Amino acid sequence: MHILVIGAHAGDAEAMAGATVLQHTTRGHTATLLHLTLGGKGHPALGEEEYSQQKQAEALAAAAALGAEARFMPYRDGELLSTEEVKFAVADVVRGTRPDYVITHWENSIHKDHTVTHQIVGDALFYAAVRAFAREQPAHSVRGVYYAENWEDPFGFQPEVYIDVSSAYKGWLEALKCYQLFRGGVSRFPYLEYYQALAVIRGAESGFKYAQAYAIPALARRRRLETFPL
Repeated sequence: MHILVIGAHAGDAEAMAGATVLQHTTRGHTATLLHLTLGGKGHPALGEEEYSQQKQAEALAAAAALGAEARFMPYRDGELLSTEEVKFAVADVVRGTRPDYVITHWENSIHKDHTVTHQIVGDALFYAAVRAFAREQPAHSVRGVYYAENWEDPFGFQPEVYIDVSSAYKGWLEALKCYQLFRGGVSRFPYLEYYQALAVIRGAESGFKYAQAYAIPALARRRRLETFPL
């Protein structure tokens, strides 16, 4: 199995789905973390270029800790646009990595880059799947799409799928600490504590010790059964 996690900024993919990724990579599966921007405008003291360089190094370290590959797109923090150029660029990554599952942002966010990422990914998956769009790599369709939780994407999010991340929980937190953002000193928002607590809450809801929760597209909620399960 190969999982592709697409985040708006370096750090988003790891926070939203890092425990799920580690849960799978420790079982022999593979994963790619695609960062559409580095998120370089968010440091109170460092300029965008310097903080972007720092975050790229942090992203590489975090991906290694999660047993995943990190990939980067060339777009700038706060300036991400839902253009055909960007969508086809992401579609090319999908065709190149050929994931079974894609995880990305929920559709409603207070951060424009998150909302735009959701839009980009939806169209990119369509472009990746249609053979008539001639690209360097052959067409590829994913088996499923999941929308992750992010503190900036709360509006209308309803958890529908819970992944047991109990065995990956501690390793995931250590991977998050590769980022200064999660160690402190960048923002007053308690990022690490928030995602720790969220994993506890979702675990309590699902009967696991720790869990990460996901929403799914409306069409994916349909079930075809000959009888009710016994």
